Amino acid sequence: MADGLPIRMLHDRLLVSLDNESGDRRSTGGIVIPATAAMGRRLSWARVEAVGGSVRTVQIGDRVLFDPDERAEVEVRGRDLILLRERDLHAVAAERIDDDQTGLYL
Repeated sequence: MADGLPIRMLHDRLLVSLDNESGDRRSTGGIVIPATAAMGRRLSWARVEAVGGSVRTVQIGDRVLFDPDERAEVEVRGRDLILLRERDLHAVAAERIDDDQTGLYL
């Protein structure tokens, strides 16, 4: 626990918060789909809260797409956050990204 202490992420690590905590979704027709509904593998969106020094493609405040099965949860200052590696991200959504830019291949 790092209550009150400054936190610096190391290397290619990201600290993110989930966009929707409830897990319920709404279809385009307006039907509410509960989080307990059986579905195939579904990726999740999250907001970047902190980045390590070696992270090259995302910044704090960006939204990232990741596989929720490949995550480690941590509580920081009373908030539930998720620890990820940059290489485990599938996409980045941010205002600063142009449509004509290609992705970074590692």
